[in-house]
Amino acid sequence: MTSSMTVTVGRVLLGLYFLMPGLMKAAGPAGTIAYMQSHDIPFTAALMWFATIVNIVGGLFLIFGRHVKFVAYGFVIYILMVNFLLHDFWTMEGDSVAHETQNFVKNLGIMAGLLVLAGSSAARRISLSGWWRSDNMVLRK
Repeated sequence: MTSSMTVTVGRVLLGLYFLMPGLMKAAGPAGTIAYMQSHDIPFTAALMWFATIVNIVGGLFLIFGRHVKFVAYGFVIYILMVNFLLHDFWTMEGDSVAHETQNFVKNLGIMAGLLVLAGSSAARRISLSGWWRSDNMVLRK
């Protein structure tokens, strides 16, 4: 497999990692809202829908190669927030500690992949003009 093919496959898999949970949040928001409320997150419904939209749109942008550097860095910030606000294993006891530690560390691995992707992607000017074109099409001009 060529290096450009492996980057493409990795980018698509990272996009799916965000797209699928976004669709699941949209299909059943009550569970996510309850989980956020259990962590004393304010404005849970509004933030849940914001996260849902970010997951779906950002995931699609990664899958289709649009604004990859910007989206990857945005998801790095998103993961940091999720890790420290929702996977706070250091505040828990019992079985939750192992589960949330695993989620926290898994997210660090996803964040590493996003950082590699962002570092290997060219920056693209944010513009409404040609937003639907892939980064490769826009940056080749």
